[in-house]
Amino acid sequence: MTRRSALEAQWLTLTRETLPAAATRDWPVRFDHCFQRILLDAACGGVWYDHIAKRPAYAHAPDEVLTAAIALGRAVLAGEADLVALNRQSLVWRGKAIR
Repeated sequence: MTRRSALEAQWLTLTRETLPAAATRDWPVRFDHCFQRILLDAACGGVWYDHIAKRPAYAHAPDEVLTAAIALGRAVLAGEADLVALNRQSLVWRGKAIR
């Protein structure tokens, strides 16, 4: 397995299985695509599709972006990153601010 394929496998396990299974009632999202949006937006510093030209995003994101998104997802799991704040910022970048 290459380093890249290992990164992608980590990403898919984290966002499709681990985070949805860990979601609590206090979390603003529960579905894999929502976790992917939030984490990729945060890792890119804006809406991910303004920074990653092709889809699926995880397959075309630079290694540094995918690594940062994975680390952020792990920080959410460890209670070291605020998923509510990350989601709010993602929505602001997308013009869908919540109050």
